[in-house]
Amino acid sequence: MESKINYTLVGLFVVLLLAGLITFAYWLGKYGGKQEYDYYHVYISESVAGLSTDASVKYRGVEVGTVEHIGLSPKNSEKVELLLKIEHKTPVKVDTTATLKSFGLTGLAYVELEGGSWDSPLLRPKGNEIPVIPARPSTFARAYESMSHLTEKSTKALDKFSQLLSEENLQNVATILAETKMLTKDIRGQHQALQNLIDNGIVMEKRIITAFDKVEVASVSVTKMADSLEKNYADVGQNMSQDVQQSLESFNQLLYQLDILAGDLQRTTQSIEASPSDLIFKHSQPKPGPGEEGYNAK
Repeated sequence: MESKINYTLVGLFVVLLLAGLITFAYWLGKYGGKQEYDYYHVYISESVAGLSTDASVKYRGVEVGTVEHIGLSPKNSEKVELLLKIEHKTPVKVDTTATLKSFGLTGLAYVELEGGSWDSPLLRPKGNEIPVIPARPSTFARAYESMSHLTEKSTKALDKFSQLLSEENLQNVATILAETKMLTKDIRGQHQALQNLIDNGIVMEKRIITAFDKVEVASVSVTKMADSLEKNYADVGQNMSQDVQQSLESFNQLLYQLDILAGDLQRTTQSIEASPSDLIFKHSQPKPGPGEEGYNAK
């Protein structure tokens, strides 16, 4: 009885294991091989030493695919053509760039995808053409290029420095130093003369300041004199005005008296013209004149 029970359990276990294997094989055949990929080309101008097929392709450090093919570009032999196999849902955009990087000191390289702002459109194929991801120089390539430029500039600087330190320039510098030394001696010899010139300038400055002070005092005196003359002129003008007023009054009185005299002469002339004989035969008492008793202006 025990032998029959053990065989039954073993047979049941084998059947269940076979069913599980069949189910896993069916799932693997249906879903495991259905992973979709997108293909992109990358053209690199630098050496791809250390990069091999099936090398990793990472997007911001996340592995998203592999390198499918490596070869020289048929259109430009100075560039290396890479074919990248990347998972379908990877957000490769038009401003995404590809860069070669290495795993530390091992020398093994991989492709790093960088960039890709959130508002940029996705990189899509045009017809049957495989889209191209722009390549960016690696850190080593940029460092090598910078070192090359630095070396070139250093070489030029050394050449110019060598030209600057030529025998002719050194002789010219020695001549300039000698002339400078002589000029310094001449300046030291003229030190006393310069000091005297400065002292004379100080004395002249003091004299000029004194002269300006005197001019200022004289200006004040002239101002006071002008004020005094203006005041005296005002007094003289007032006295002269009074004298002129009195003279005008006297002159007006004289004119008035002359007017009366002219009237009397006119009347006398008219009387003579009317009766010339009265001048000889007529006796009349003349009227009193101005200043006589009984004189009446009216």
